Amino acid sequence: MTTEAQDRPATIADCKRIIRRKVGKHVHEEEHGLNIYPMMDMMTILLVFLIQSFASGAAEVVQSEELQIPSSTSMVEASEALGVIVSQSEIVVEGKHVLSLRNGKVDPSLKQGGGNGWLITPLFNTLKQHRDRLKTIASRNTQRAFRGEVRIVADKRTPFRTLGEVIYTLGQTEFGSLRFIVLQQAKKQ
Repeated sequence: MTTEAQDRPATIADCKRIIRRKVGKHVHEEEHGLNIYPMMDMMTILLVFLIQSFASGAAEVVQSEELQIPSSTSMVEASEALGVIVSQSEIVVEGKHVLSLRNGKVDPSLKQGGGNGWLITPLFNTLKQHRDRLKTIASRNTQRAFRGEVRIVADKRTPFRTLGEVIYTLGQTEFGSLRFIVLQQAKKQ
């Protein structure tokens, strides 16, 4: 620097130039640390696997005065599917109340076509949302196709007409693979 530059006060530009020169001379050390992102991916995959493993076991259904499940000697295990419960007082899909029943019968105002109709409108709308969600999941997972599987838990006193209306509505929303949940009865020897 010239004597003239030394006599005058330093400007901001002079300070920045000196800082850049000093910083440029230092070698930056690479940071070595633990990359946890691959470990988080692995844990997510394990979590999904465990959830699917537990979901394929026996169905957990609590019997009450409103829901008495029939018994059978069938040995088929419950599989992962959309859960529909038909009790004497309501229809529930995946744990959420869809509509109320009177003595196990659907109110005619809730059916397309009134008293003679078979399609239950609120159930249809709910099932359509579940179908779209399951199809989206299946489209992103190449190993798992949408199969339209449903697990039906119905009260043994449910009128045949109500059960027929539920099955018809399931069919209209592309849920065609049905399994009825029953209590396993001991075999007589």
